[in-house]
Amino acid sequence: MSLKEQIHSAIDEAQKAGDIVTRTTLRMVTSAIKDAEIAAGRKEADDAGVVAILQKEGKARREALAEAEAAHRSDLAEAARAELGILEKFLPTQLSEEAIRQLVREAIAETGATSAKEAGNVMKALMPKVRGQANGKLVGSIVQELLQG
Repeated sequence: MSLKEQIHSAIDEAQKAGDIVTRTTLRMVTSAIKDAEIAAGRKEADDAGVVAILQKEGKARREALAEAEAAHRSDLAEAARAELGILEKFLPTQLSEEAIRQLVREAIAETGATSAKEAGNVMKALMPKVRGQANGKLVGSIVQELLQG
């Protein structure tokens, strides 16, 4: 079952259970998926495309959560936290920092990089392996750290 089908199934389950937050959140995701498909000339989104959309939606919820907490709006923060939790159920498991460090070490050895100037080459080799499973900023900072150390 594709990720898109899993989301549709979860919407049906949420509808039957009367879970308005899950239903609404996942409907927003399906809308974003349809928008992306239309932008791509009606090409149906594959699982990688759906994961990218889920990550984008998750990032928006994290930003909303941070803004709500900064404004001391616990009601908005709780809503963003709930939506983020729903989205994360459909995202691939995130790699631990130690796992990322190991992959960075392997990419450094693979590319033969010896200085921070070669970080781009390491990132180019590494990102296809961690896409969807790690935050790019975190990966970049670990690459910089290990190349400088």
